[in-house]
Amino acid sequence: MNELVLECQALCKQYQDGKQTVEVFKDINFSLHKGQACAIVGASGSGKTTLLNLLAGLDLATSGEVKLTQISWSNLSDAKRAKVRNQQMGFVYQFHHLLAEFSALENVLMPMWISGMKKSEAKQRGIELLTQVGLSERLYHKPSQLSGGERQRVAIARALANRPACVLMDEPTGNLDELTSLEVQNLINTLKTTYQMAFLIVTHDEKMLDWMDSAYRLSQGELTSLK
Repeated sequence: MNELVLECQALCKQYQDGKQTVEVFKDINFSLHKGQACAIVGASGSGKTTLLNLLAGLDLATSGEVKLTQISWSNLSDAKRAKVRNQQMGFVYQFHHLLAEFSALENVLMPMWISGMKKSEAKQRGIELLTQVGLSERLYHKPSQLSGGERQRVAIARALANRPACVLMDEPTGNLDELTSLEVQNLINTLKTTYQMAFLIVTHDEKMLDWMDSAYRLSQGELTSLK
């Protein structure tokens, strides 16, 4: 078995609504290994994004544990969690969240600048990544000058900037047409193989399950294995 990258054990999340305790998740167990692509599917409102936030250390569980490369989120301060995320995790969202005033290349360079990488080294890697995702001729275009699929490719390149152990994707094809969605899926699959990174994709699109190494359904606070 490949190296374990991301796992949660007996994960539980509760909120207080006045005097009432609302249980969002109960006893969720999950693991993701190096070079694997995994999907979590579920209906709107099932808690997919909340679960992603727990796995990313953006929110903390009520009980249970989440580990990224054997590091437990609950043992870290906010500042240390942010540093680990910058170095070990990449993020891709449905609406890409690119900075409008910066070029495609500058958007990709941002995580590397934050991590303290030398500017010359960061620029070389940024160009390599944008070339890898098919945007060598769009380096200096701003997001408004790019198509939806191109913007999502920039977001994927940015997610890979610091060679993370794991890339989390929240509905990465949800805002794309069918053809562009398929192109992005093929790109993710190629990058997974090329870089041997772990990809966790939260989606409502069950067509994506065909090429996943593993898949789960999130329903009523429980995670059920699909493959």
